[in-house]
Amino acid sequence: MTDTQFQEQGGAATMDPSPLLRWVSSKFMTYMADQERVSRRRQRLEKQRQRRGEPHRIEYFHQVEDAYSHLAVQLLGPLLERYDIELVCHQVHAATGRNAPEPKRLLDLARVDAATVAADYGLEFPSAAQAPDATLIQQARQVLAGAGQEDFASTAIAVGDALFAADAARLTDLATQLGSADADTTSRLLDSGTSRRAQLKHYSGAMFYYQGEWYWGVDRFYHLEARLRELGVRRPGCAPIAPRPGIEDGPLKDNGSLTLEFYPSLRSPYTSIIFDTTLALAQSTGVNLVVRPVLPMVMRGVPATREKGQYIIFDTAREAAALGLRWGTRIYDPIGDPVRRAYALYPWVVEQGLGNRFLSEFLKAAFTDGVNTNTSRGLRQVVEATGLSWSEASQHLDDTGWETLIEANRLAMYGFGCWGVPSYRLLDADGEPRLALWGQDRLWLVAREIQRCLAGGTAGKTSA
Repeated sequence: MTDTQFQEQGGAATMDPSPLLRWVSSKFMTYMADQERVSRRRQRLEKQRQRRGEPHRIEYFHQVEDAYSHLAVQLLGPLLERYDIELVCHQVHAATGRNAPEPKRLLDLARVDAATVAADYGLEFPSAAQAPDATLIQQARQVLAGAGQEDFASTAIAVGDALFAADAARLTDLATQLGSADADTTSRLLDSGTSRRAQLKHYSGAMFYYQGEWYWGVDRFYHLEARLRELGVRRPGCAPIAPRPGIEDGPLKDNGSLTLEFYPSLRSPYTSIIFDTTLALAQSTGVNLVVRPVLPMVMRGVPATREKGQYIIFDTAREAAALGLRWGTRIYDPIGDPVRRAYALYPWVVEQGLGNRFLSEFLKAAFTDGVNTNTSRGLRQVVEATGLSWSEASQHLDDTGWETLIEANRLAMYGFGCWGVPSYRLLDADGEPRLALWGQDRLWLVAREIQRCLAGGTAGKTSA
């Protein structure tokens, strides 16, 4: 998908792709999601590595002011201890332009999120970290730039501890003890690391790269570990470093005193793989589920690049596989009119008591069954799979009341510091937020917080 496929005005896309372009992009998305293709590519790359006699080389890209990077760098020592690999570390600039539509919001969210998940992964991050100022960030960069590869991880951890504690004296002590590169050398190293990341077709900090694939921070590290384990690289007797926590729905059950707000969109691959699981978690725990759909990001003026789009599809496919889901076998991109027409039906469908089932069927049609929801035939298939009459539904295709509802949901989501989907907010019996976070890979944390609330605990109370 190209960056110029849509023209945005007033926060919403005003031009849809042509039928041919939609078909082509859908075929490419299906190609990117094909796990058999990924497996064949892995086998080919491994054979090439063996022929060249190269080590299993992993590259890591660190951004000092990024909280996710501070978690990720804590994995480097255990990675070298437990796996027979070679590690190359780079310091990088933050993403810019279309790859970073909300840079300040992302850094703010990252600090809260990192503090929330750190303990569950056996890592450390200060619970009250504030945004470090530019002077401290530059000092941290220079100290880390003075470290060699062997000392990169330990230096980055020490620098990060001081930076997120806003401890200028500690950073100065580190510069004295460990040395510090000058500004020009630091700039060259940052530019070099950032260029290497761009050459390998990525844009974010806290990233691990191994043989053509990217792994983001602690949350995707379990995919990297699984791949290394399959290659026989893990040393005998060593346990995994950062397995993904499971989504636990018990043992306590609520009576509807807690409210779980769920913010999905109909064009979000990540939403599509967690939607039904979210509904199931709410049902099994007894919380009051409020589903608040929003427009897809690109349809509300949040840009996306080709490399980000490709990574999202590839990443969703492996996340789906890890969840044991059939996903991406046939994708038909619902961007634009399909989403708008589905949302036009949504208030009427909710009145019939089938809102959640309708959203579920739409996501399944678009991301698994390859239904062209841009046609009346395709949308009719979704409506009838929901258990509704197409003749009745079609009378609501031109309704506009949905726009106010969907926009109110977006404003509510932005209000608690999230802008992407799926996002979650858990409210207690008094309507006070217990948890507010973004990402399908955080549903396990939602489940744990539900249990903490039901047990009468206060741990984990936070909001982005």
